[in-house]
Amino acid sequence: MKDYWEERFIAEGKIWGDSPSKTALYARDLFKNHQVRNILIPGAGYGRNAGYLEAEGFKVSGIEISETALRTARQNNQKIIYYQGSVLEMPFAEFFYDAIYCFNVLHLFRERDRLFFIEKCLNQLKENGVVFFTVFSEQESSFGKGNCVEMNTYESKPGRPVHYFTESDLEEHFKQFEVIETGLMEDPENHGSEGPHIHLVRYIFAQKKTISQFDGDKYNCRKR
Repeated sequence: MKDYWEERFIAEGKIWGDSPSKTALYARDLFKNHQVRNILIPGAGYGRNAGYLEAEGFKVSGIEISETALRTARQNNQKIIYYQGSVLEMPFAEFFYDAIYCFNVLHLFRERDRLFFIEKCLNQLKENGVVFFTVFSEQESSFGKGNCVEMNTYESKPGRPVHYFTESDLEEHFKQFEVIETGLMEDPENHGSEGPHIHLVRYIFAQKKTISQFDGDKYNCRKR
């Protein structure tokens, strides 16, 4: 995966332009309503969403696997703390965050690594911390195209598997969290040979369960 993204950022530069994703604007309001101050962004790319959230008053840290993208991100905003490496190598600092914003990264892993990544994020959150994740939905036009490597996971480009989430699948991935809100959102992009197009992404906004909630689940005898 590292080689794929490094080569792509070298070839295409600021792939998605300078404007933040529509989902970042939506997440901003949710974060402010939950008194979020510190945000971690795994898979920060060249910093378009990180820069936006920092400008909105949050203290932001990012993780990025591509050295080329990271170099651009650091040049664009020196107030943001960036770490170079895979999100699967978290933590990069002994620090707990109020929130994690993760844009279209989770779906790039196979199931075992997806669950491992979420566990890593859970461990980076403060008590009652929140997450906002976006992922490709099963309503994407690319769904079902390419080599099927796992259930609902296709490799349409060599070295880049993509998992397409249904709502129930997404909630199941985050069952260690208290789900606050899920939804489907149109996120317009304009890049490369694809030109203008719209992704149908799912998002989930969820809160880290307290110790008492985990204990309650342990002794919950209701049928599921």
